Amino acid sequence: MTAEAGRKRVLAVASAGGHFQQLMRMRPGYEAHDVHYITTLPGLADSFGASPSRLAPDCNADRPFRALACAGAMMWHVLRVRPHVVLTTGALPGVLALVCGRLVGARTLWIDSVANAEELSSSGRLARRIAHVTLSQWPAVAEAEGVRFEGSVL
Repeated sequence: MTAEAGRKRVLAVASAGGHFQQLMRMRPGYEAHDVHYITTLPGLADSFGASPSRLAPDCNADRPFRALACAGAMMWHVLRVRPHVVLTTGALPGVLALVCGRLVGARTLWIDSVANAEELSSSGRLARRIAHVTLSQWPAVAEAEGVRFEGSVL
C-alpha cells in the first residue's frame, strides 16, 4: 500500500471563533490527509491557510430556517467531497455536518469545545447521539456525560 493510498478525505468543520481556532490547533493530527474545511465566516479559513475551504451559513437552535439552509449547504458539500471522516469542534453547523457525513457512510468525530468545562454543550449533547466518537476536553465532563476524554487542545 502506498502512502497516497492510506490518505483519507477528511471534512473538518467548525463555526467561526473559538470553534475554528480549536480545529486549527488540532491540525497536526489530521493534516497528512486530504482535508477540506468548512466554516461559517468568509475569509476565516484563508487567514489560517486552511484550504480548500467552503462556507456554510451560520445557524443556531433559535433560527430554524437558518438551520435548514445550513443543513442544505452541508449536504451539498458532503456530496461534493465524499469524506471518509467528518471531524468537528462545533457548533450546530458541525452537528449538521455529522448527520450528512453519516448519510454517506463517513466516520464521525465530535470534539466539544474546551469552553464547556462543566457540561457538554447543547450541540455536544445532540452530537453524542450522532457521532461515532464524542470527546470532551475535560475529564470530569467526559465521565459525567458518558463520552471520552483524550486530552485538551489548550
